[in-house]
Amino acid sequence: MMAQAQAQYQEMVKAMNPDLAAGLDPMSMKGFEALWPTMPKEVMEMMFGKTINKDGLDAKTRLLLTLAGLTCQGAQADSAVRQTVRHAVEAGAKKQEIVETIGQMSVFAGIPAMNRALELAQEVMADKKDDET
Repeated sequence: MMAQAQAQYQEMVKAMNPDLAAGLDPMSMKGFEALWPTMPKEVMEMMFGKTINKDGLDAKTRLLLTLAGLTCQGAQADSAVRQTVRHAVEAGAKKQEIVETIGQMSVFAGIPAMNRALELAQEVMADKKDDET
């Protein structure tokens, strides 16, 4: 029964995102992350930024704060950290800002949590080119 459910799920995933047929395992965390593309900066700004609170924080700042919180929790939620870094980059965060955000949390979360968050962020940023490193 479980194998049948898994096969049905994989077919549904392939129908939603044909790129997964190229080898990503949708049952893995990275495969699951690939189901959800990064939102465009404008959509993030609308949902998380200044649309409702015009004098409030922008999407980039909110995402950096989210990354800080995830780091303080010990960077245990791999997918959440990677997705937050992806979205922060899309919202305009530079590599240096991401690294500084995570590094600042070493004071509160400890060196192991900081190192883990940096490893996860590096996975995301490895392919990104950024002039301001």
